Amino acid sequence: MKTRILIAATGVLVLLAAAVVYIGLAGSRDHDASAAGTAGAVTLTPGPRLLFVSTADADRGHLATLEADGVRAVSPVSCTRVYAAAGTGLCLRPEAGLTTYQLVVLDAQLNPKREIPLVGLPNRARVSASGHRAAWTVFVTGDSYNGGRFSTRAGTLDLRTGDLEGTLEDFAVTVDGKPYQAADLNFWGITFTQDDNHFYATMSTGSHRYLVEGDSAARTARTVRDNVECPSLSPDNRRIAYKSAVDGDPAKGWRLSVLDLATGTVTALAETHSVDDQPAWLDNRTIAYALRRDGGHADVWAVPANGSGTPRLLVADAESPSALG
Repeated sequence: MKTRILIAATGVLVLLAAAVVYIGLAGSRDHDASAAGTAGAVTLTPGPRLLFVSTADADRGHLATLEADGVRAVSPVSCTRVYAAAGTGLCLRPEAGLTTYQLVVLDAQLNPKREIPLVGLPNRARVSASGHRAAWTVFVTGDSYNGGRFSTRAGTLDLRTGDLEGTLEDFAVTVDGKPYQAADLNFWGITFTQDDNHFYATMSTGSHRYLVEGDSAARTARTVRDNVECPSLSPDNRRIAYKSAVDGDPAKGWRLSVLDLATGTVTALAETHSVDDQPAWLDNRTIAYALRRDGGHADVWAVPANGSGTPRLLVADAESPSALG
């Protein structure tokens, strides 16, 4: 299996191409939202708030929160992608004055605790429910098997020990129960289980994009299901929200679904637009995700996890959502 000594994380080229306690904003699917927030204190302390990256012209790229009472606060901290849990944040951002990127671990007051250079373009970020582990995904170029096109890297960081796993591509992989090696393995979209050691992610090889279950201590990953991308484990650890290529073809877009891990039952969600995002659970009943608009804008929407209801606008001019409590 190929070895890549890169402190980076994965994404894939196709990624480029109370139910909810948060206040949703009324509006049509094709609205022109203006959402400059009120300056205020933004923290990552647990509570009924939604954290996100603003895409509003007035504060584009800044971390912001939406309070349960509908108040939007904006911080001076900027990130390309963000995620937070248990008072710990993970910010993927450009390095100041440079064309390179870095991973920044944030404390509850948005102070940097650790900074690590990233080799690649930031794409996905996750923090375990305990706040003890972080994961990220980046796009990279230069893999010989890929003809110079984008590949991905996915990495993890143990915030208690400082142990860094810069790529999952050196893990021992089994496909359908059999050992598997290939030069074109790519991983992205890590999501942690409650024990912090195990995780789920997407692994691509050939024409397949598998859901894999990983064991960090054993450094192994096994396939669970085909055509699963950007998994997100529910708070009760029973279901995975994900996007899947329509008819197995990413060129046709992606559809959000939920997989019951015990029964294997798949439930298509009410959102019918193509969603190129790693969904986020707001609670065990509700899933949030970003939909992009023209001009570099995006909005965060929410939809029931059981396939019922209709999508509703949760936050205008926002992306990369995570529930803080």
